[in-house]
Amino acid sequence: MPSSTAFTGNVIFPDRIVAATVICRNGRIEGIAKRPPRDCQAVIDAGAGYIAPGYIDIHLHGGGGADYMDGSIDAVRTVNRTHLRHGTTTVFPTTTTGSPEEIERMLTACDAAAKSWTPGDGARIAGVHLYGPYFAGNKVGCHSRKGRRDPSPDEYTRYFASRLVRIATCAAELPGAAAFYRAARSARCLITCGHSDASWPEMAAAFANGMRHVDHFWCAMSSVASVRARLGTPMRGSMEQFVLAQKAMSTEVIADGQHLAPELLRFAYDQLGPSRLLLVTDANRAVDMAPGRYRFGPVETGSWFESNGKVGFVPGSGLASSVIGLDAAVRQMRHATNAPLEDVVRMATLTPAERTGIARSRGSIAVGKRADLLILDKAVRVRQVFLDGVRV
Repeated sequence: MPSSTAFTGNVIFPDRIVAATVICRNGRIEGIAKRPPRDCQAVIDAGAGYIAPGYIDIHLHGGGGADYMDGSIDAVRTVNRTHLRHGTTTVFPTTTTGSPEEIERMLTACDAAAKSWTPGDGARIAGVHLYGPYFAGNKVGCHSRKGRRDPSPDEYTRYFASRLVRIATCAAELPGAAAFYRAARSARCLITCGHSDASWPEMAAAFANGMRHVDHFWCAMSSVASVRARLGTPMRGSMEQFVLAQKAMSTEVIADGQHLAPELLRFAYDQLGPSRLLLVTDANRAVDMAPGRYRFGPVETGSWFESNGKVGFVPGSGLASSVIGLDAAVRQMRHATNAPLEDVVRMATLTPAERTGIARSRGSIAVGKRADLLILDKAVRVRQVFLDGVRV
């Protein structure tokens, strides 16, 4: 690459947008200036558009016809290339429910893909999100019920030993959840509760053991009514109330225009703000694919869902994750909330980086960080993607 490259235009920082020049050298951001230096070898001009940090998705399953749970390096690279085209430069491949053998194959494939990574392979893997299989029996959603189970140390200890798992999900009310959370905390994971019917007291116990995040707000999670149906009266608080009340908690929304109406996206943003709310895709293998019937999870054993080109769904049942990239989520969140663009971009960049412990190297445009950058047009569509300062 040239000795230095300058990106000039409207730079999106976490708290403001400023006309500036981002100077990159050897894959890192070397400085921020008013104009390109005289010795700069190449200048990338965003024009009336924007320069943004690459998006970070902590919850995604597939895209381009592949699912991480297919368990092959080719599948991992297909998904990562698909989401890179949508501006996502860092991913946390996410498991579904499945057998221990299927999860092991997924971890092995992701590890091999991460160790052999080149820019042509798509988005970088920063770690794996161990999402399935530890779901509540009545909150499995579109995942395969056969692959759901309670947490067992004999199983999850092997996953944590790989040192690849950086995010760990378990329903708080399950037997063995407390031990799982403690093991995940020892492994320095972001600990989350998802696909759960947990009550406030169960969430408080999980919080004491290190849980700090809730997966896809309002989707496959408890409500006051569902907790009452499970535990009776007096009515108890649910995951929603606990997250809103506990300032150390964060959560995420699927802003695809299909899962949540605009008023819920506005409510989440107003109540939590951009430092506690993340944008995720929860994307399945139908991203960038024609409408049709697909497997959710392993291609041989995953449950079936349909895509209409707007969202995945199980006919007669419910939704089955999204078919979008993070670029569409950023645009939808901005449209639904009228939040400042810098806040919306933060929810797809710095906030996930902070929550997963990778903010020292990425998540914002700052000196010393990786030069993973996006050129966006005025409508916030991705026009160019750069990894380590090189266009891909």
